[in-house]
Amino acid sequence: MKQQGISSIRTINAMKTGLCSAQFSSHSQGLPKVKLNGEELMSKVLNRRWMLHVPDTEIHQIKLSPSQGRHREGPSGNLSFLNNTKPYFGGELKEKGSEDPFFYVVRDDLLHPLVNGNKARKLDALLPLLVDYSVTDVVTCGGCQSAHAAAVAVSCAERGLKSHLLLRGEQPEILTGYNLISTIYGDITYVPRSIYSRRMNMLKTHADLVASNTGHILCCNDILESSLSDQSSTSSSGHIDAHGNTENHSRKIIIINEGAGDVVALLGVIRLVQYLCQSHLLGKERQIKLVVDAGTGTTAVGLGIGAQCLGLPWEVTAVMLADTIDAYRQQEQKLISDFRTRFGFHLTDHCLNEVDGVVHWVGRCHQRKFGNILEGEIETCQHIAQQTGILVDPVYTLAAWEMATQLSREEMEGGAQVVMLHTGGTLGMFGLAQRYKSYFSKLKEGLSSVKAAPH
Repeated sequence: MKQQGISSIRTINAMKTGLCSAQFSSHSQGLPKVKLNGEELMSKVLNRRWMLHVPDTEIHQIKLSPSQGRHREGPSGNLSFLNNTKPYFGGELKEKGSEDPFFYVVRDDLLHPLVNGNKARKLDALLPLLVDYSVTDVVTCGGCQSAHAAAVAVSCAERGLKSHLLLRGEQPEILTGYNLISTIYGDITYVPRSIYSRRMNMLKTHADLVASNTGHILCCNDILESSLSDQSSTSSSGHIDAHGNTENHSRKIIIINEGAGDVVALLGVIRLVQYLCQSHLLGKERQIKLVVDAGTGTTAVGLGIGAQCLGLPWEVTAVMLADTIDAYRQQEQKLISDFRTRFGFHLTDHCLNEVDGVVHWVGRCHQRKFGNILEGEIETCQHIAQQTGILVDPVYTLAAWEMATQLSREEMEGGAQVVMLHTGGTLGMFGLAQRYKSYFSKLKEGLSSVKAAPH
């Protein structure tokens, strides 16, 4: 096995037929010599080849009204929902004279049948780079029902790459949900929790096994930096064969961190912001409160950086699910620092403030240990699905839905418009149905009681 650094990666560049990214004058780290404003520099950064052919996504409008039925716990408990799948964005988003609150849902859950929306966005810029650098194998990790692992497995298989997935814990008795997809599309290894706790050592050790004596291990950030450094001397018109058209046919292995929480993951999320702020959609002038659930927090930070650098009057509200506020803020500052280093964003402290950052972190309405669900939340998801045709899951997206519901009621009197980013999570429901059998059995009980009711 050989650990391959920047100099070796640049050697690979010489073997490539072309690179997809934008061209602009740069110094050793690929940063522009000419100081540009945020919007101009964003255009340079985002001018590259992407995994998603277009950044487009559907936007629905959810109208709220008092519920006439049984009261449920939580912000959505006494409400009914109506989904307008073809909302009009002309003029003011806030409907004049509207008595009922509403919010918009960005339907990134519809991007791919097997890959969560936020996972697709985080892989959007990375996958083409892996193809460009003739990567043959990808090593990553996650929980037994990891949406990230499944997304990597599917996305790699679609491009002729082999994925090696290290999953925490033991193999379940029945394969279902994301675990089933990961097993079908990738090469699975179940890792004891004691070993998994040392993630980086675990990933590097497994990458060494995959590389054997002839393979090379590459680093995500090194590939990104090398691609930026060589943009000024490399053609952007070439498309690289998914199996790697180079003279060196040895295996090239790359490690993707758990949750794809690296700086390159921000680019696809920022691309989404650029799409959403078009004049025929959310626009650049309206006050927006953009709500998202936060696992690693990478998606939220990408949204915040995109909004700030494009000069949008948007506030990103992230519902914390997996860690403390101090940990999220630390990750936020790390990603901001990495982003400014890689892409040369010499912006004012007001734009990327070291104290306040770019994300408003908030707690969930009903706190719990990450991954747990509370009684009644499955019925709430059922209620939302039956009224809107939108499936949310109780671990992630229900948290964002409830926060969007709360904020839309608070902002009724001429305040900001509330927009929820639906990150996906459909397949996660199958894993939860195994783990919380008693909660899901109540759905059947409700159906039986309706059938048994007298006419």
